Amino acid sequence: MVNLKKNILLLMASVFMLIACGDEDEVAEFNKSALYWYKEIAHNISKGNMDRADAYYISLKSEHMRSPLMPTAVMMLAHAHMNREEYLLSNYYIDEYNKRYGAYSSREYTEFMKLKASFLGVKDVYKDQKLIMDSIVACRTYVYRYPGSAYAPLVDTILIRLHMSQYLLNENIAALYDRTDKVQAAKIYRAKNKGSVVEMADITPPEKGIIGMVFD
Repeated sequence: MVNLKKNILLLMASVFMLIACGDEDEVAEFNKSALYWYKEIAHNISKGNMDRADAYYISLKSEHMRSPLMPTAVMMLAHAHMNREEYLLSNYYIDEYNKRYGAYSSREYTEFMKLKASFLGVKDVYKDQKLIMDSIVACRTYVYRYPGSAYAPLVDTILIRLHMSQYLLNENIAALYDRTDKVQAAKIYRAKNKGSVVEMADITPPEKGIIGMVFD
């Protein structure tokens, strides 16, 4: 009877171990081919499971750093995160691509992608003033570096939208100071708009925000 109980306990322990091992295999996989990891990244992107896709990328990177599938996987994730409005993560993958695979011939495109991600990352002109200013500098640098780029018209449009946002921000702050009888402070903010490439007459304040209009 004692031996029977021991055997039952051992059997139950073995079953639990097998179940546990099965669950672990589903969560933590390793020693797979590059193609396997790549397919899992694509599959999870298509399902909208970006956390899982990112995890599979780490596995691909750690096991097959030199795989020819790596550059495509990186850009696939950059686009996927951008489509989900996760612009910081998108920029992370673009930086990763430029660092490892960014030949000069591809920089024109990847730097445009990074500009686009930064531009769309402006959610609140009051909180994102530094991002707006940094993006203006980045746009000017891009136009100077790639004057004949196919993306130059879009970059010019982004730049104008950023200037409009900056102009409206300064004007709105000045108007706020006007309402509180702080005349000198209002003058300071209106002075910032002198010499701007846009004028108030050029701007029709949009209902949904001036940033997102470019790519809608």
